[in-house]
Amino acid sequence: MTFFPCHGGNVHAAARAGGRRLDQIVDFSASINPLGPSPAALRAIREAFPLLVHYPDPDCTALVDALAARWRLAPDRLVIGNGSSELIQALPRALRIRRALIVGPTFSEYERAVRLAGGEAVSIDASRTDGYRPPLAAALRLLRKKFDAVFVCNPNSPTGRAAGRGELRRLLAAARAAGTWTILDETFVEYCERMSLLPRMARFPRLIILRSFTKFYALPGLRLGYAAGPPEAIASIRAQLPPWSVNLPAQQAALAALHDRRHARASLAFMRRERPRFTRLLAALPGAVVNPSAANFLLVELPPSLSAHACAAGLAGHGLLVRDCSPVPGLNDRTIRVAIRRPAQNRRLVAALRRLMKETLW
Repeated sequence: MTFFPCHGGNVHAAARAGGRRLDQIVDFSASINPLGPSPAALRAIREAFPLLVHYPDPDCTALVDALAARWRLAPDRLVIGNGSSELIQALPRALRIRRALIVGPTFSEYERAVRLAGGEAVSIDASRTDGYRPPLAAALRLLRKKFDAVFVCNPNSPTGRAAGRGELRRLLAAARAAGTWTILDETFVEYCERMSLLPRMARFPRLIILRSFTKFYALPGLRLGYAAGPPEAIASIRAQLPPWSVNLPAQQAALAALHDRRHARASLAFMRRERPRFTRLLAALPGAVVNPSAANFLLVELPPSLSAHACAAGLAGHGLLVRDCSPVPGLNDRTIRVAIRRPAQNRRLVAALRRLMKETLW
């Protein structure tokens, strides 16, 4: 069976390769809220159908106003994109990023975006021996060299580790002094909201924060994210985006999801219960090492007898997808990332992993 590592979440390719329907696959490779979208968001999508004869609002005005009210920001500090990936692609051109420092191991699209814009990317990776703690102190020292931007994902993907606000503030101060933009990706921060700098971002004039409606709000198929920053920078980012890139159902669904605090509370309560339980189950597997996580996924190092690629391919044969992290610079060839899903699904994955490990020992 052909296995597709990519970014994870390519259930369509996996279904074609395995001759399965999508509903026969359990996708642990994409870290989506296991409770699914807000019921209010699903209703909003259905109610948007009669409006499909109209172009969507190119400025996403209602959603921008709602986000501005939520975070107590002026609306001109926010821009909506077709997923945060579209915004990441726009950043190097909008901010004239020719040389970037990337705190890794992390999302590959930061480097890709910089290079596609003709720039250079330099990475500084966290250490396995330090539990993949974000190396912000080392990044701070490197800022003495000239960089146009530093990219930080917090909590970080795929490691799950989060940096403290004190560390981030020191990095931001150093970056500002050096004339460097800080691009802070908070895609997973809804699971640890107190770590977010978004409510305080007006204090940081060279900070861009990225957020997404993919992970916590479970709307990856609609493609919707946003960036917050100084008005001039936001205007430059907006100028790089194509017109009408955010469709009408996505705008309506995001607005409804943002206001559904009941679903948000239930999602957080579920994660507080299931993350430690799933961690214990995985850590009990012979030779497995599970890293601490502040997000809705876990980074797992497999025993020496089982490579990440063989593990991912073996599990895919049973309709279970995990993220093979062996291609990620800074991680080894025994590292996988698994999303935290419903308890029965998590138990099924652990049982399949246990069988695979036994088979490789014979």
